[in-house]
Amino acid sequence: MKELREIINNASLTKTQRMIAKYVLDHSSDACFMTSTEIAQELGVSESSVIRFSRSLGFSGFMDFQKTLRKDYQDKVYSISSSITVPSQRMAHRSKMGTSSDYINRHFKNALNNLENVFANNSLAAFEEAADVIINSRFKYITASRGNASLGDYFFLYLKHMLPNVDTTVSSSMSPMDHLCNISKDDCLIVFSFPRYSSLDKLSASMAKDAGAKIVVITDKPSSLLAGYATVLLTVPVNSDTFFNSLVGAQFVAEALLDTISHKVKGIEKRLKKIDKYLAQLGNY
Repeated sequence: MKELREIINNASLTKTQRMIAKYVLDHSSDACFMTSTEIAQELGVSESSVIRFSRSLGFSGFMDFQKTLRKDYQDKVYSISSSITVPSQRMAHRSKMGTSSDYINRHFKNALNNLENVFANNSLAAFEEAADVIINSRFKYITASRGNASLGDYFFLYLKHMLPNVDTTVSSSMSPMDHLCNISKDDCLIVFSFPRYSSLDKLSASMAKDAGAKIVVITDKPSSLLAGYATVLLTVPVNSDTFFNSLVGAQFVAEALLDTISHKVKGIEKRLKKIDKYLAQLGNY
């Protein structure tokens, strides 16, 4: 929904209109078939507020606005929203979507749509701000659970090549609480959190917030479990047409943030040469 997100981001909206926009973006597959009255009842606002919201975006009325919503839904008809978090339910949902054998092309389109939303959802300034938070923190902690662990491991490896005092909260012998026991206001926590959300990640974020640390949250939407803890929030959808999330967009966000950091930090080449000096003795070239 790149175009609609851009329209909303550039619009001057009231608090109520922002709430309507958030609902529409997070529940687009439902909202495109709901009446203005149904949306109003769902949010506890007046129907006229929904109509004024549509007009504030440049549409002639709610029906005109809904046409854009429905077109986007048609483009994503083979996508299973990440809001359906239970794998067995996702498979059941997919069985209702048809039996087309063109599943690789559908997967590509989902991944591409997720990627396109990266810049629709996030400004370049947000990447810059997140990079500055990480660089200026004394200790940098990274947390990611289960299916998101690959993102955390990737980010941990390459951030450690650029900055000192980088740690992960994932360990077979210690809990995240053990890793974070010394976190302070001078530190930061970087969280990769996508459905199914982890209570352990939430506890880590709560611990960091209580300590006054800054928190960079990479997640799927502004209403996600950990979004409210963010000092800097980066969002990217992970919609797919199967029982697991598509992390292509999330991986790009991790890479883009690392790339931003690499342009701000000095001494990376020296550190890499030191690593390579010893890796060469292991036959890693």
